[in-house]
Amino acid sequence: MSLRGGDPAEIGGYPLEARLGSGGMGTVFLARTSSGRPVAIKLIHQQFAGDEEFRIRFRQEVAAARRVSGAFTAAVVDAAPEAEQPWMATTYIEGNTLAQHIAAKGPLNGAELRRLAIGLAEALRDIHRVGVVHRDLKPSNVVLSPEGPRVIDFGISRAADQQTLTMTGRVIGTPPFMSPEQLQAPRGVGPRSDVFSLGTLLVYSATGHGPFDADSPYMTAYQVVHEEPSLGAVPAALRAVVESCLDKEPEGRPSADELLVLLRDLPSDLGGTEAPAAGASRTRDMITQHHSGAEATPPPAAPAGSGTDGSGAPAGRRLRRGWRPVLAAAVAVAAIGGGVAAMKTGSFGGSAGDDKGDSVAAPAAALPDGFAPWRETVRGGDEGIPDELRCVARGDALFCGGGGVVATRISAVDGSRAWTAKSPGVPVQGMYMVGATDDTVLGYRFASQDAPQGPPSEVVAVDADSGRELWSVPSGAQSTAVTGRTQDAVVAGSAVVTVDASNSRFEARDAHSGEVIWKTPFPAGAQCAPVPAGPLLLAMCATDAEVDALEVRHPTLQTLDRASGALGGPLAVDGPARPVGVDKGSLVLLQEHMEGTALTGYDGVARVDPASRKVTYSRLSKTYGGTPGMADGTVYVSGQTGLVTAFDPATGRKKWSRQTPVEGASGPVAGAGALYFSSATGRVVALSPDDGTLLWTTDPQAEGPSGGEGASPRVTVAGRVVIVAASDNTLFAFDAQKPPESG
Repeated sequence: MSLRGGDPAEIGGYPLEARLGSGGMGTVFLARTSSGRPVAIKLIHQQFAGDEEFRIRFRQEVAAARRVSGAFTAAVVDAAPEAEQPWMATTYIEGNTLAQHIAAKGPLNGAELRRLAIGLAEALRDIHRVGVVHRDLKPSNVVLSPEGPRVIDFGISRAADQQTLTMTGRVIGTPPFMSPEQLQAPRGVGPRSDVFSLGTLLVYSATGHGPFDADSPYMTAYQVVHEEPSLGAVPAALRAVVESCLDKEPEGRPSADELLVLLRDLPSDLGGTEAPAAGASRTRDMITQHHSGAEATPPPAAPAGSGTDGSGAPAGRRLRRGWRPVLAAAVAVAAIGGGVAAMKTGSFGGSAGDDKGDSVAAPAAALPDGFAPWRETVRGGDEGIPDELRCVARGDALFCGGGGVVATRISAVDGSRAWTAKSPGVPVQGMYMVGATDDTVLGYRFASQDAPQGPPSEVVAVDADSGRELWSVPSGAQSTAVTGRTQDAVVAGSAVVTVDASNSRFEARDAHSGEVIWKTPFPAGAQCAPVPAGPLLLAMCATDAEVDALEVRHPTLQTLDRASGALGGPLAVDGPARPVGVDKGSLVLLQEHMEGTALTGYDGVARVDPASRKVTYSRLSKTYGGTPGMADGTVYVSGQTGLVTAFDPATGRKKWSRQTPVEGASGPVAGAGALYFSSATGRVVALSPDDGTLLWTTDPQAEGPSGGEGASPRVTVAGRVVIVAASDNTLFAFDAQKPPESG
């Protein structure tokens, strides 16, 4: 692709010709040496240049790449890791990545598959011989050059005798191609972890899907650690070799040298590929794009494979139901299909209305009597589902839910639990609790796999005082496809508005009694989701055709009368767009930048004023990737690497930008004079709302991944008490003026 405005004309004396790609750490450009030879130059993003941790990581990458430069990798031509903006130049490798090749032409077989396997084993042998462990072998890191496969991107590699950077609770990699030890004990990863990854690559190359292939990175990680690989479609001659590579224990796998001998002994034609098992879906390498830096590869020759979910529905923004128990140490990469909840813990609550139910916590900065910092773990109906919770505060009571927990009541003072209502089944990723009124708590319950006759998911009402179930109703699950937010029910005053199980209408009920107040069918040929907008309730709708095609480019918004359910006239919005909050009576949406069905970031702001029926648009200065949110009249995007950017929702103008040490953070949540962002490890950063000044940050408080993009806010503020939800159903609370000491 051509250079963009703002790109440099040259780097280190090398004239630039084109962009090759961009990733989390940097951008890769095509350049020329003085003699005219093409090189790929990786330039670290400016915001990381002053971060010593990133500089250390980049120095390690350069050192590792220099050590392994050879026939099977990209040789380092030049590098300046100490430059004001660090860069590294490598030989330019012509050819598509393995991911691009499989997406465009399908699986390999016969002699072609055997040559790839041997070439990758030779590359691994050379990498390991110089004492380097790659740690991120995946289809997009293998380039199929005319001379054979080349392994690229040593951004998270390390020497076998080095310690990894000290980042408690952070696991780096790509779940479908990671080894069990990477997920369980990343500091102990050795060369045979790469052998496991190579085994997964060979299965992917032979079948078009990985040996552990699920709709969620959490489920995929669980399969990697606990389940046997799916190898039925692998040619029989190759299967035995692959099985040895995928042994759960490192000592059970061959070394790269041993693997090379095994592969060379295979027949030149490996034989045909058996038919894939029913329901097998293509590995979506798009979920690997968020962790590693930019890759020195040519421009894509074809779009990524689209994939399907287990029901045959296209992969992408459609909500997925089928994920099973997850692993606490799994890596949460991109929020699959944007399936996340926008809970009342953040700027975009589950309530509509100007009554008591709208605010998360009272603004008074006071501690409740007897408060002391506390920590609590809330187990749900299935002990094998370590999820995250989301909470709302009502005075000194805290109501939380998510995963295997419909809802639980906890004292904000000391963390003691009054009651817990559990869900027996496997939850939908990103769906937490609905909300709370003065006397009722509403959450989601998922059916047990042993009870297939029941509704897959229900909205459940629980008495706030006793925890007694009051009523339940089957719930639909299409909101993610329309809004990008997994929120199929909202609290509106003393009522709750749900989507029926057939995804055909809205239903309003008294939150406590369950009595039906009204039912309103969706407009003909449309799918809709409820969207709270201050005192108003809106319906966001898209045509069936757009939802089915995962191309919601022309959504409409209509007022939904809270008393009668009557729909107002539709207002068209340029999409795709995601609601993030309300400002001065207008609903604020961020316009999404898509590449196919993959969300790459946000590049504009849309404001919908239901009173005047006007829609106005503002462009952002560039596309910002990360997790969106809104608080106190400001829009925020928190990047996967910790960069937080604030925008004016009326003009799209950038107010400020701040690099923080909290990766994978969700937020914002405002309270006690600060903005809070936190990761799934429980690491919290407090920023000044005025200019983003860093007030304080905490260390991680829970083991597990930092979290993927798109997660809903994990912080709840009750007066001066900050309550944080983290991995493995962990909750902890502290005084905002006395945060846990860092370091």
